[in-house]
Amino acid sequence: MSSLVKDNPLLLPLNQEKTVYDGFITVQERDFRLRILLPPDHQLSRARLHCCCQLKHLLRGYELIVKQRLQQSADLVSFILELKTVLEVGLKSRPECRSIPPPQYYSQLISEMETLGWAKLLSIDTEFQTLRLKAEDSSGRQHVLTVKLKSKHPAEAPECSADLPVPLVITWTPQSTLDQLHSQFLLLLESLTEFWDVLDEIDSRTWILEPEKPSRSDTTRRIAIGNNVSIKVQVDPRHPKMLPECCLLGAEHVVTPLRNKLNANMQLW
Repeated sequence: MSSLVKDNPLLLPLNQEKTVYDGFITVQERDFRLRILLPPDHQLSRARLHCCCQLKHLLRGYELIVKQRLQQSADLVSFILELKTVLEVGLKSRPECRSIPPPQYYSQLISEMETLGWAKLLSIDTEFQTLRLKAEDSSGRQHVLTVKLKSKHPAEAPECSADLPVPLVITWTPQSTLDQLHSQFLLLLESLTEFWDVLDEIDSRTWILEPEKPSRSDTTRRIAIGNNVSIKVQVDPRHPKMLPECCLLGAEHVVTPLRNKLNANMQLW
């Protein structure tokens, strides 16, 4: 049973026969109290488990699986491993059971928000882990940066997402702050300003068929240019002033002369 103690240093035998184990098992950085009573012949199928209330709550609905694992596992080491797997599934399916960040997490978060400015916070969830931060580019367009902080913030990089036509790549170190994150986001927005200027001009001066409600991540537009004829253009976010990819859509006898005219005048772009 040396491997049992090695993998679970907080779960120890209480007698020489090693039929009673008591202590804690650790799953996703959380400790759960567990007592295991084995019969004299060490048969797992007749073992009894005594759990703390948190563990009981987490295993609710998984009792039959745990019983099956007791009957099928070759030894206590493999059973504890199986039990941990079940607990990991339970923790993922029950958000309320996930680990609560330490107190310094909250003081760190408040400190960072005071530096960033509370006016930039659009919303925060009840767990104080998912924040929506607002940002404005130089053309006055409003953007939202969604930041999902990890329990070990700022040691772990947060998950970030935004409505952008390019990947959101953020540089993060354990010394990084939300203010620095927001500044990186603003720089990325500025690099895309010309792209959005081009699309805003297309939207204001043409009849857009698709998408009906363009988002800031959309790079294509289907524009009406006549009866049952349209052109689909795709603008490169990194080179918005270059000739976009074009595809004429409609009846072939109508589209062919337009395509020829487009090809003939391409050098005038």
